Amino acid sequence: MPHLSYVNVFAKDVVALSGFYQRVFGFPEIEAIRSPIFRGLDTGKSSLGFNALDAYELLHLAEFSDTRGVKFLLNIDVDSKDDVDRMVPIALEAGATLVKPPYVTYYNWYQSVLLDPEGNVFRINFMM
Repeated sequence: MPHLSYVNVFAKDVVALSGFYQRVFGFPEIEAIRSPIFRGLDTGKSSLGFNALDAYELLHLAEFSDTRGVKFLLNIDVDSKDDVDRMVPIALEAGATLVKPPYVTYYNWYQSVLLDPEGNVFRINFMM
């Protein structure tokens, strides 16, 4: 059965952006795969990678490298509503921008919507 192993984010600064997700969520770095243009974090069920913009060329994606606008949404699940409420201020202190404060969705999740320091959208979720 196929499974998701990685989600990779193109980043202007792989060290700073991976460090943001480490500080906010405590994801440890996978040091064995570190390179000058890549950092990987262990999220427990899959991994979150950060590729430097040089990777566009390496992957033959240079013609598709228009990074304007929202291109993806990272969803990070936590264990409780209290965890959502606790982590939002941590994310803000680490450089995130609040888009939507914690709320209950129409599908009964408790979540907050934020932008990381490079403007990528992510949600902190608790599935009630």
